[in-house]
Amino acid sequence: MTRRDAAKALPGAPTTGRFAPSPTGLLHLGHAYSALLAHDGRRAEGGRFLLRLEDIDPQRCRPEFEAAILEDLTWLGVRWDAAPRRQSEHWADYRAALARLDEAGLLYRCFCTRSEIAAEVARSPSAPHGPEGAPYPGLCKRLDPAEVADRLAKGDAYALRLDTAKALARCGPLVWHDAEAGAVVARPDLFGDVVLARKDTPTSYHLAVTVDDALQQITHVVRGRDLFEATHVHRLLQALLDLPSPLYRHHALLKGEDGKRYAKRDRSLTLASLRAAGETPATLRQRIGLPPV
Repeated sequence: MTRRDAAKALPGAPTTGRFAPSPTGLLHLGHAYSALLAHDGRRAEGGRFLLRLEDIDPQRCRPEFEAAILEDLTWLGVRWDAAPRRQSEHWADYRAALARLDEAGLLYRCFCTRSEIAAEVARSPSAPHGPEGAPYPGLCKRLDPAEVADRLAKGDAYALRLDTAKALARCGPLVWHDAEAGAVVARPDLFGDVVLARKDTPTSYHLAVTVDDALQQITHVVRGRDLFEATHVHRLLQALLDLPSPLYRHHALLKGEDGKRYAKRDRSLTLASLRAAGETPATLRQRIGLPPV
């Protein structure tokens, strides 16, 4: 058995789940559904439940939103078994993971601006599109090392991209497991060479969530269907870093009467607004289709 299989081994062993919101706004009904599914599932099995605050974006994350998240979850009856992990306090963990990938020759520096990438994509309208649009066209993938060194010396902004083709050649075929979809063949190639960090931000969502799930010994990940495709990338990073792969459940997204999924912009459906209007944890559970506790 390899380390990467450990999370789905040993039936009956203690399990650990998590809820990992970003403090960029107030929690809404969709967040409540995801948090309660994850929390209730682990508690029903006698497992642990952890809270993680994914606050790597200093421009959008605010202390008042973090405080509101803690208040909303406490009101819902969600309890976590350790102090919340704030990603902004653990840059060293992500730098260590990047260093491993870089030493393996799997990263390259990309100096392209968004406008340069968009222009190149526009010149190739037949290029395949992935879950996040057209994959990066590889403009910087084969830059001369001397040019790279010169641009770094000048202080040019850059992103660290994963050479996905090289990474897949190293790992071979990969599978991840979803409670609803079953065994899923990983297709990180659909995303192209994803950004794992930038000069001024030492991690991306993809890298941080992969590293954090391993460090927190997460065995079960419950999150929305909108993150299903991202798991292809996470599975590749798990294999490259020799990390365990959790069991996943990507649930359907809750939608309002207009057919649109709930979002942070829907202030009338935030947990704070609903609570102020007289909602209780019990009636909220009923509203989103969860059994009473």
